[in-house]
Amino acid sequence: MKHTPRLVLLTLTLGLVAGCSSTSRQAPVIERPVGSSTAKARPAPVREAPQDAKGTYTVRRGDTLLRIAFDHGQSYRDLVTWNNLADPDDIKVGQVLRVAPNERQASTAVVTTPVPMPPDSRPSVPRKTAPRADKKAYEDTADARSDKAGERAETVVAAAAPAAAAVGVAGSRVGSTVTATDDEKLSWMWPSDGRIIATFDEGKSKGIDIAGRAGQQVMAAGAGKVMYAGSGIRGYGNLVIVKHSNSLLSAYAHNRAIVVKEGDNVAKGQVIAEMGDSDAETVKLHFEIRQQGKPVDPSRFLPSR
Repeated sequence: MKHTPRLVLLTLTLGLVAGCSSTSRQAPVIERPVGSSTAKARPAPVREAPQDAKGTYTVRRGDTLLRIAFDHGQSYRDLVTWNNLADPDDIKVGQVLRVAPNERQASTAVVTTPVPMPPDSRPSVPRKTAPRADKKAYEDTADARSDKAGERAETVVAAAAPAAAAVGVAGSRVGSTVTATDDEKLSWMWPSDGRIIATFDEGKSKGIDIAGRAGQQVMAAGAGKVMYAGSGIRGYGNLVIVKHSNSLLSAYAHNRAIVVKEGDNVAKGQVIAEMGDSDAETVKLHFEIRQQGKPVDPSRFLPSR
């Protein structure tokens, strides 16, 4: 019993020494309030491509002046004038083009020198073949008489077309300021007979497709002026574009042949092309109506069948 106090003292001493050594080896624990941890790094904001200013367009890869003009409801000749382009084929990615006239250009009528059409965009017109040697003189054949009668009829249509095309709406001339109300007064007709094989879909199809046979007549759906006639816009083949007012135009694609030329005034119902399959898998007419350059559903304008 005499050794009991000594053992107790020794035990306490060893306990204190062990506690001190273990404490010195422990890392200090620091309590942090919830939410005070270092914030996660936020990703840098993605910069959106700058929007084109009103009345302008920035050239993208693959663009052509013809396509830009078509998509904005303008004549490519006007784009050449507004942008002082020496060569309509010489546009560069990133170049900013004016696709609408500025105040000075809109208020001043400027007579411009005709600009050559871009390559491969001149209208194709069917050629008349010469008579065979074993036939009668061409002037004496029934075909010749028929051709002459046709030429006289075309002369009558050509004489009437400017007057009909000049007045696209009541009291308004093509090329003058036309209001939305005036656009609604334009008279429309179906551009060709045939079954509709594709309807308008804003996300996929910018117009309607009408089936038919090769050589079938394609007619102007309304009075106006031929703004383009050629094959320079990829995906449309032989294409005719008719401008009906400042805001409305119609397009007729995949033709076999074009029988009008740029600048012609056409009457509603006048033959402007022959149906075909240029740049298409089947014979058909692809027909579009564009308002302020934007494709719209042709059924809003065409009469019910």
